[in-house]
Amino acid sequence: MRPLVLRRLGRISYGHGLEVQAELVAERQAGRISDTLLLLEHDPVFTLGRNARKENVLFPEEALRVRGFEVFETGRGGDVTYHGPGQAVGYPIVDLSPDRRDVHRYVRDLEEVMIRTCADYGVVAGRRPGLTGTWVGREKIGAIGVRISRWVTSHGFALNVTADLAPFDLIVPCGIRDGGVTSLARLLPGPPALDEVMDRLAVHFAGVFDREVAPAPHAS
Repeated sequence: MRPLVLRRLGRISYGHGLEVQAELVAERQAGRISDTLLLLEHDPVFTLGRNARKENVLFPEEALRVRGFEVFETGRGGDVTYHGPGQAVGYPIVDLSPDRRDVHRYVRDLEEVMIRTCADYGVVAGRRPGLTGTWVGREKIGAIGVRISRWVTSHGFALNVTADLAPFDLIVPCGIRDGGVTSLARLLPGPPALDEVMDRLAVHFAGVFDREVAPAPHAS
């Protein structure tokens, strides 16, 4: 079983997250590090993927910045989404070679990680045909946007735990107009601890991807 290094980065800016990923992707492509899973929160930010449509951002970027949100155009797939405190963000830096070189399977596997994590809290989540992400009914609880370079992954998934959902009203999340957003806190009688949810995500990621969690070689 291949090792998976788990790094908890706490709450960081989106720009810092991009820098960390770029460094680790280069290291993984060169074979100098093992597969790595970054778990973190972001400061409030709207991100636009490669396929984003500007009309899905419902307010001018400057107006969003005045409200305290950063706005980033980024290299992941997908449309526009929101990241903020109370959301468990996972960035796998994983080499899919030689046996998992299938982008569709990779996205389905990330969905499965979030589905299993929701199930730990008694929340029945699943998929919607033709769409990515993890859903509870017609409401999205977990978003996915990935990048794969030379079969090494970056970007990843975001599960709404205790996040404020109001910022999603400022965009058309993921460009999907016939669905809402939800969170574990909204669906449960009491909000779960974010660190605990991240622990569950790490366990299920290792299980789905057949990896063994190893300690980080140095402090993050």
